[in-house]
Amino acid sequence: MTDSPRIVVVDGYTLSPGPSARGDVAWGELAALGTLELHERSGELRVERAAGASIVLTNKEVFDSETIRKLPALRYIGVLATGVDVVDLDAARAQGITVTNIPAYSTPSVAQHVFALLLEIVSHTSLHTGAVMKGEWQVSDDFMFTRATLRELAGKNFGIVGLGSIGSAVARIAAAFGMNVLAAESPSGRRPAIAGVSVKFLPLDELFVEADIVSLHCPLNLQTEGLVNATRLASMRSDAVLLNTGRGPLIDERALRESLDAGHLAGAGLDVLSQEAPPADHPLLGAPRCHITPHLAWATWEARQRLMAIATSNVRQYLLGSSQNVVT
Repeated sequence: MTDSPRIVVVDGYTLSPGPSARGDVAWGELAALGTLELHERSGELRVERAAGASIVLTNKEVFDSETIRKLPALRYIGVLATGVDVVDLDAARAQGITVTNIPAYSTPSVAQHVFALLLEIVSHTSLHTGAVMKGEWQVSDDFMFTRATLRELAGKNFGIVGLGSIGSAVARIAAAFGMNVLAAESPSGRRPAIAGVSVKFLPLDELFVEADIVSLHCPLNLQTEGLVNATRLASMRSDAVLLNTGRGPLIDERALRESLDAGHLAGAGLDVLSQEAPPADHPLLGAPRCHITPHLAWATWEARQRLMAIATSNVRQYLLGSSQNVVT
C-alpha cells in the first residue's frame, strides 16, 4: 500500500449532488486519506477510470467478475449503500479484494418516508394543495371543502413484513399514531421485541387479510421475490394501503396495476420499482391511486452525511489494517 493511495469514486452524484463536483455533502475527509478522483457517473468508463486504483467506491456501478478481472491493482471496493449486489463477491474474494458496505445509515429517513407516503394517501395533501392553488377555495360556498375522503390512522391495523431495524422503527411510529402493529412471522420463528410497542405476530397470509396497511421491509431473495402477488392482493381489504420502501421485485407490479385498475385498495405508496429508472411502459406509471417516489427514501441530507462518514471510516480502518463493515 502506498502512502497516498489512489481512491476513485465512480458514481458519487447520488450521495452528494450539488452545483459543483464538491456536492452538498463534503468529500474532504475521504480526500485526506489519499489521492481522490471523483466522478458523478461512469457507466462504460468505470474500468478506464478505476484502472490502476487500489481503492474504488461505488453505489450502483456494477463490479462483476469481468470488470474485477480487468482491474488487477484493485484491493478494496467500498459500496456506498447497504446492499452489495452490485459486486460479484466471489470474484472479489478470489482476487483478494476487501468489500465493505454502509449498514443502518438510513433507518430514520426510510421510516419517515414510509409515513410521508401513507399520509399522502390518507390525507390527500397534494390533491387539496393543488385545488387551493387553482382557486377552488376562493369560490367555495363553505369555509372548507374536500376532493377525496380523508381517513384517520388511529385504531387501524398496520402490518409489517420484515421486522429488522427499519421495520422496527416503522413499528414505533405506527404505535405513536395509535395503530395496532402486526408483523409477519419470520421463517426462522424469531420474534424481536420492540421496547414500548405491542406487536401481534401473524402468518404472512393472515397479515394481508387483517391489515389496513401493509408495509414491506424484508430483504429481496428467492423466497420473497413476487411476495405480493395477485392472490395476496385480492385477499387485502378493498380500502387497504400497500407501501413498499424495500425492493421493487417484492411486488408483482402487473398484478398490482390490475388490482388498482379494478378499484381495489385505497392506494399504493412505492419508493422502489423492479426497474430503476422505469421504462415508459412500466405497468405502474399512470396507475390510479398509486404514489411513486424515485428511490429517495434513503437520501435525506442527514442520512447522506452519515453514509459519507461511515464510508470514510471504512476506508480509514482498511488503510490502518483493521476491518470495519467488511462483507468479504
